[in-house]
Amino acid sequence: MAGDLKYQFARLNIAEKLIAVNVLVFLVSGIFTFLLGLPDNSVSKWFELPKNFMDFIGQPWSIVTYSFFHGGFTHLFWNMLMLYFSGRIFLNLFGPKKFINVYFLGVIVGGIVFLLSYNVFPALVSVNTVLIGASAGVTAVLIFICAYIPNQEVRVFFFNIKLWYVGAFFVLIDLVQIPSGGNVGGHLAHLGGALLGYIYARQLAKGNDIGEGFENFLNGIANMFKRKEKKAPLKTVYRKAKTVKRNKADYDKESHQRKIDSILDKISKSGYESLSKDEKDFLFKAGKEN
Repeated sequence: MAGDLKYQFARLNIAEKLIAVNVLVFLVSGIFTFLLGLPDNSVSKWFELPKNFMDFIGQPWSIVTYSFFHGGFTHLFWNMLMLYFSGRIFLNLFGPKKFINVYFLGVIVGGIVFLLSYNVFPALVSVNTVLIGASAGVTAVLIFICAYIPNQEVRVFFFNIKLWYVGAFFVLIDLVQIPSGGNVGGHLAHLGGALLGYIYARQLAKGNDIGEGFENFLNGIANMFKRKEKKAPLKTVYRKAKTVKRNKADYDKESHQRKIDSILDKISKSGYESLSKDEKDFLFKAGKEN
């Protein structure tokens, strides 16, 4: 049973894995607090992002962990639904590492905007609140694809609409709801994630990957937990020198990657709509293989 679940989880793409983790956290924390008769925030309070800087210093991990907790089923459902659809488009263009960069940098920037806002703006300083939810990361992914391929059309109910209209709509919704006073921190975090997604996409289109340092940081952490393989004792072995021949699969793989790089360069220069139908189909199939 455990082996089957592990296998099924491994087959998911990175967006689907994040959805699975968020749902699991929601279920486990909810069942735990219910069975023990504890207050609803008994678990989340250790991971939510507080507005006070001193409280934040006491739990610095909350700048990331707040994104795995949600205020209710509806909050979770809409975040995960948006993550699923925006993640599918994103992963047709880029691999999982780029997705992780955009998503978690969006989470972090959204958290920073929340912290700064509640300690700078007079109308918010006296408000007692915390931040939870994946919205900042989800918004970062959505606005990234809206800014990277703005003229690509998607189906919304019975109409085709360009992605940049979709991105503008969600940003506008957050802006107009701030003066209402309801969930101001959430809307500000969304805008922080949106800003990160937009800047990341525009810089990447120019050839600058602003998430490269963050990716290297994550790789460094991952390498710390990798098991060190024991090296066998060195032996002196004499054998005839031979020419290493590269097989056909190696050449096919390189040719495949060169074609992907060429299409992505074309998108960055002329937009997604400049691609031929064959190029779009090829890119879609390549995204499925990642």
